[in-house]
Amino acid sequence: MLAPLTTAVILAVGVLGLQALLYLIIDRLVDDALLLVTAVVEIALVVLAVVTAIVHGQVGGTGQGATMLAYALTLPIIPLVVVFIALKEKTRWAMGVVIAGAFTVAVMAYRILQIWDLHGPA
Repeated sequence: MLAPLTTAVILAVGVLGLQALLYLIIDRLVDDALLLVTAVVEIALVVLAVVTAIVHGQVGGTGQGATMLAYALTLPIIPLVVVFIALKEKTRWAMGVVIAGAFTVAVMAYRILQIWDLHGPA
């Protein structure tokens, strides 16, 4: 269950990053559409954190389960912070912050998937 959920999170955050890139190109600030995509990403990240908290005990290897759980618990914070910064920043580079945050979330979610694939139950 963790692999499809993580893949869905990566796809959702990819949509957020592409939307922010489009907004950067057309010099547009945060609007309701961006907030809606961020809310969907946030819900998916909270679900991922809960599922990871449930299954992290099944991960073998020294500290790999704790690392995976730490990533999962950190992920829901990132979109909230970057969108808050984007709301306060009134230049076109506000979307650059959202793009960087989306990339960070995607990399960390992929790392959760890597840990699960390498050290999770066979």
